[in-house]
Amino acid sequence: MSRKGYEMGRRPYRLCMNPDRSPLAWSLLARSVVRTFLGVLCLLAVTACDEQNPVGPTVGVNERFTLAPSEVATVRDVDVNVQFVDVTGDSRCPADALCIQGGDALVHIRVLDRGATSAYELHTGDSSRATVTHNQLRIALVELQPYPFSSRTIAPGEYRATLTVSR
Repeated sequence: MSRKGYEMGRRPYRLCMNPDRSPLAWSLLARSVVRTFLGVLCLLAVTACDEQNPVGPTVGVNERFTLAPSEVATVRDVDVNVQFVDVTGDSRCPADALCIQGGDALVHIRVLDRGATSAYELHTGDSSRATVTHNQLRIALVELQPYPFSSRTIAPGEYRATLTVSR
């Protein structure tokens, strides 16, 4: 029986394909996805452990830059990375107190230069010890923030060190 030239008894064609639901196809697909995921995870782990992998700003020689703890700056013209490691012994006089001495804070940095790593301490309380020389480069601590207040303790992650690298 037909109506206006169409056959009534035929099923319409499906435009999409049925996915292969066999167990073998699903296991192969699952293995492929797991292998890809593990490969990407391994690559991320390897790059996260690389000390040469800069995570901070790229600066030029004689440029000021500010780093958070564990952050690394790349000094482009001399192929050196400077990492702000942490602050220890912050005995600076709080801004809201009167002190006989200004106090000192030790800023620990790490310099990564052609695969070699060197560690240094920079002092806030003594300008002659706020600068180190590394392979004809002068690395200077310009500022350490935040400045302490007697009513508040500074968490290790709050520190910011401003540095310069010059020839």
